Amino acid sequence: MTQPPGQQPPQGGFGAPYDPPPTPVQPPPSPPGYGSAPPPPGQAPGPYGTPGQAAGPYGAPAQPGPYGVPQPGPYGAPPQPGPYNAPPQPGPYAAPTQPGPYNAPAQPGSYGQPPQPQPGFGPQSQPEPGGGGFFRGRRGAVIAAALAVVLLAGGGIWFVTSGGDDGSKPTAEASGDPGPDSTGGGGDGKGKAKDQDQGTHDLRAEADALNAKRGPGEAKVLWLQEGGVDLPLNGSDVYGPWIVGDTIVKAMLHTLSGYSVTDGRQKWSLRMPSNLCAAPSQATADGKIVLGIKSGHGDQAFCDALQMVDLMTGKAGWHKTYKRQGAWDGLSHVAMAINGDTVTVGRTTRTDAFRVSDGKVLWGELPGNCQPFGFASGPEGIAATSCQTAADDHKEQQVQRVDPVTGKVQWTYKVKKGWQVAQFYSASPPVVSLKQDDKWAILVLNENGTYRSQLVGGTEDYVTECDEDLLTDGKSLDNCLGVTADDRAVYLATKPDPAARRPANKVVAFDLNTGRTKWKAAAPAGQTMMPMRVEGGRLLMYVAAEKNKGGGIASLPPTGGTPQMVLRHPAAAAAVERDFSLSRVAYANGRCFLVQARISGIDDEAEKSMRSIVGFGS
Repeated sequence: MTQPPGQQPPQGGFGAPYDPPPTPVQPPPSPPGYGSAPPPPGQAPGPYGTPGQAAGPYGAPAQPGPYGVPQPGPYGAPPQPGPYNAPPQPGPYAAPTQPGPYNAPAQPGSYGQPPQPQPGFGPQSQPEPGGGGFFRGRRGAVIAAALAVVLLAGGGIWFVTSGGDDGSKPTAEASGDPGPDSTGGGGDGKGKAKDQDQGTHDLRAEADALNAKRGPGEAKVLWLQEGGVDLPLNGSDVYGPWIVGDTIVKAMLHTLSGYSVTDGRQKWSLRMPSNLCAAPSQATADGKIVLGIKSGHGDQAFCDALQMVDLMTGKAGWHKTYKRQGAWDGLSHVAMAINGDTVTVGRTTRTDAFRVSDGKVLWGELPGNCQPFGFASGPEGIAATSCQTAADDHKEQQVQRVDPVTGKVQWTYKVKKGWQVAQFYSASPPVVSLKQDDKWAILVLNENGTYRSQLVGGTEDYVTECDEDLLTDGKSLDNCLGVTADDRAVYLATKPDPAARRPANKVVAFDLNTGRTKWKAAAPAGQTMMPMRVEGGRLLMYVAAEKNKGGGIASLPPTGGTPQMVLRHPAAAAAVERDFSLSRVAYANGRCFLVQARISGIDDEAEKSMRSIVGFGS
């Protein structure tokens, strides 16, 4: 929540709480696959002034306009060269200095004056939210990802050259490629992939040397892995990791690879028909995932194809393409999510939904001028929707709960005009990051879509990094590090003071009903601590490594207090851990893995030898 110069809000942080906006639209019954019904008689149409807007679940990226198309504000700006070396942008948590998205007076044709703040709602009984891996920066900036699914993993090496297509709907086109082949399409005829990312060096000796220096109570370096792939100019994004049973899976360039969590042995490798361009943060409960891949190669490659993969075995399933229609759709990046057996593929102007198990088309563009542009993966179908305006700037947005199978909208919450849905920090309870230029607010909704609270940041600065900040290709709306929530609170990491000799930070818990601080907990001296997820009633956090200090996983009870280390990484490996300056972190079954979010180097040898995964555990 860095405050931009000259725009310090009252009381610092997020600023004072805002009056709640109008209650959300509860759509009347509508046919499956459609959004809300048209406005009732006597009410003027318009995305923010009337109830009953047609809307749907997911269709644009994590930004209100198409990725790559210049637009006003931070969301429409074209990408800067390289995802990691661009100068910091204003924010990201700056609170507005003028009325924020919730307390502006009603305009003509709207609902009328917003209601006054209501007494805090009592805590609702909700399932513990899923969470898991996340990104970290050199100072511990992180992005929440999926809680690892416990599954049984198989073995084998597979190569994809296509898959089937049911051809049942015109929105999906059958691929003309031949079927999957476990021995061809890039293999050497002996069941080996030509470009397995095993690395060019055996790093077991290095891991053994680090473990020989372990101190009391420190975990082992389980294994180290190099990139091992000759990449194109400027490197490649890395998707995942996904943990299925005793296998950890990552995807890079055109290859999906599964490794043993215990020793790093490659269990299988799957070559895609072309390069990856998008992926959801979570797989299905039975270990299936659908990845976005490009059709064609080189300058003619286009992100309009899907490949289903069984992460348990590394075997390819169905493959199909979908249509990208018009400039807005064609230029936008793809945002993917998985809800149950549904995968949604969102862009600026629409979303297409497919059944994960067999690729069947479930629904596509919804009627009306409001289309969803992003879902959060998980059991709940929480979507962000953008409503096209006369100026064609896609600035009017909504939060919706949507049935992922039918596309039917179950409730709609209208965000004040000019504010955009940036990220979903939690789907249950719904916690939404909203941005307007360099201003920032965090909104908490009830499970029925009504306003609950807005976080009040106070004088602290907060930090989080999200998928859109780190990847050059496909984005997601549910992959942010440094923030999580449960049915008690929203947990955020403060920004450490860069001028301090030994920078450290705190984790702050915010009450869901009032938006105000409940407690603060300090990180270990000289280190930063970032919330990951709540598990077993305790908040899990990644503690970043510093010079001569190993990182690890710490926990806190719901009441705060002093963090307790759950897994302490060896101090001898601190330099190795710090080299993973922009990486995802996954913690499951007592093991912690850091996976680089991007692999690049000054030459081919540097790319191949760059560390891509490090695992810690007992």
